[in-house]
Amino acid sequence: MSGLRNGRVRTVPGRTDRVVVVGAGLAGLSAALRLRGAGREVTVVDRALSPGGRAGVVSRAGYTLDTGPSVFTAPELVEDAFAAVGERMADRLTLTPLETTYRAQFADGSHLDVHADRAAFAAEVERLCGPAEAAALHRYLDDLAELYRLQLRTFIDRNLDSPLDLAGPELVQLVRRGGFRRLSSHVERFFGDDRLRRLFSFQALYAGVSPFRAIAAYAVIAQLDIGAGVWHPEGGIGAVPRAMAAAAADAGVEFRYGVDAELEVEGSRVAAVRLAGGDRLPADAVVVTADAPHRLVPGLRGPRRPVYSPSCVALHLGARATFPGQAHHTISFGASWRQVFDELTRDGRPMSDPSLLISMPSVTDRSLAPEGGQVLSVVAPTPNLDPRSGGNPDLDWPALAPRYREELLAALDARGWTGVGDAIEVEELLTPVDWAAQGMAAGTPFALAHTFGQTGPFRPSTLPRSGPENVVLAGSSVQPGVGVPMVVLSGRLAAERITGVRG
Repeated sequence: MSGLRNGRVRTVPGRTDRVVVVGAGLAGLSAALRLRGAGREVTVVDRALSPGGRAGVVSRAGYTLDTGPSVFTAPELVEDAFAAVGERMADRLTLTPLETTYRAQFADGSHLDVHADRAAFAAEVERLCGPAEAAALHRYLDDLAELYRLQLRTFIDRNLDSPLDLAGPELVQLVRRGGFRRLSSHVERFFGDDRLRRLFSFQALYAGVSPFRAIAAYAVIAQLDIGAGVWHPEGGIGAVPRAMAAAAADAGVEFRYGVDAELEVEGSRVAAVRLAGGDRLPADAVVVTADAPHRLVPGLRGPRRPVYSPSCVALHLGARATFPGQAHHTISFGASWRQVFDELTRDGRPMSDPSLLISMPSVTDRSLAPEGGQVLSVVAPTPNLDPRSGGNPDLDWPALAPRYREELLAALDARGWTGVGDAIEVEELLTPVDWAAQGMAAGTPFALAHTFGQTGPFRPSTLPRSGPENVVLAGSSVQPGVGVPMVVLSGRLAAERITGVRG
């Protein structure tokens, strides 16, 4: 059995002096920094040739394309990881707060700029939707902040081993505030304008659930970007794991890149991590950040009836054009709404009228593109490859991808990025089969969906009850969940399972 410290958090029993972290993504780097700060001897191994994991980067012809996350929020969580080894994030990473966190573009031709400044945001809402909706905005932002406060220590920023761990006054308050009603209904209680209802509920897709099925507690995703703000890391989001890895290396963490890893089990514990080249790394504890850890960890049981998030097609472009007037981030809503979520999560087919997340970070950071060029990323939700999750393994993506690319370019052209197709110099197209080839379960980069049965204590634990007793898990497939802030937190929670100390 795993040890108990302070009668609360289950921890790895026995010695934990030497730790091997499998995966140099944000979760693994977060864990490595905290473990090193706690005095552990830490080695990080990764099959890639550089740090980043899903926060991948393609550099070509003067363009730097982030091929993973495009929205960066909650920088204080990354700052906390640097602090674990006595570093200041500002010494390693330059962050620019975005004045306009998103531009919401609607099918009727209207648009709304979401500002980090609440007064400016309210003025925008009043301009587009009227004073009553602007007043509702203030009430809703207050509600978001309170929901976040209630959930942060209850659901998000703590290790959970049992539903009983949730018992407490915060849970009671969350229930009273309607945190377990449907998100769509919760938002409709505040806003009458359909455009605002969409703006404050589309984030459910980040959690892998339709707004019409997600619980209202997931409104807090909007608190992280719309309520608390969005930042841009100079050099792109890929600069974040590079900076974390550099700080970890300077603190004494060893990195081994370009190697496959296999766990060597003796009795109830992993004794070492063997690398494909033949090297053997003795380990007292191992942190595994793989998307499907049961494929790597002997004896670890995978989720019994997993429900995976929808996937996406991501088109990353370097284009020799300017596209004047476009924002750093644009949410371009299609005319359809409920119907397209049914297509995505029930019918197993791509959205017929997709809402798109379009990022053009070179508007803020000219280091990402050559003079006269721009970097764009377009993300379109698509079914995953798991029929049990509403996905469709029969979609022939290699054949479908060229046509889908043309449809995305046509949508961009029609929605304000005129002439983009003729201006492309560099591009990277990723579909569900590409995500699957990278080891992502069900061909989705968004991991297990945040259904009620896969949330909080019902989501796979950072310290599983099957498999070797000294294996700890981190990443988007375990608590607390999907997204940059959540995987950074998962690294902290994984380190706590080893050190027994709140990181």
